[in-house]
Amino acid sequence: MVTPFPGGVGISGLRVYDWPAVDGMCGGSPHVHLACSECYYVIGGQGSVQTLTRRGFTETPLREGTVAWFTPGTIHRLVNDGDLRIIVLMQNSGLPEAGDAVFTFPLDVLADSEIYSERALAGDEESARRRRDLALEGFLELRHGTEAELEEFYRAAVRLKQGTLDAWEKRWREGALASAERTGEQLERLRDGDIGHLEEADVHVTRAQTPQRFGMCGWLDAF
Repeated sequence: MVTPFPGGVGISGLRVYDWPAVDGMCGGSPHVHLACSECYYVIGGQGSVQTLTRRGFTETPLREGTVAWFTPGTIHRLVNDGDLRIIVLMQNSGLPEAGDAVFTFPLDVLADSEIYSERALAGDEESARRRRDLALEGFLELRHGTEAELEEFYRAAVRLKQGTLDAWEKRWREGALASAERTGEQLERLRDGDIGHLEEADVHVTRAQTPQRFGMCGWLDAF
């Protein structure tokens, strides 16, 4: 489905999990996006986002009004220090919530697509907690591991998603690319004094799907 938001952008509302993990912190499941950037706009509460790239580990504080974004390949984990609520903006018609995400499960899990798919499912709180804990196990290994181990994780993640790349490209072409091309067409019309697209102006309204579902990082309102 082509996103109704401008520029081929996806959006969701997120209330970050408040479940404590093995390291004493509360929060969601660490994961990575392979083809999409993602942006957080904090609307309430406080916490942080832990990130891991070739540059190393960082932790960015999140407070109401904070805007933080990261590019593909940034492994990220949301930490909830108290009622952390976020509006998430995503590239490519919300592709990060529609396939472009790989949990930081240990490599033996990533190596088997069937086992990975089983572990990645979360239909209730118990399974969502298990998924988070398994992803955190792999994340902590990567955080304290070597650059070679990080590269091995990236390669395993790409192998895991090979069969979905055609569907990702279709979503990109029908969403972000089509939106950019429409802007180019409109600019050409304006140069020619053509106001046809202005006469087609309209207002679009959407509401969150219900009920909330167990997202990667928290309870998710998907639009």
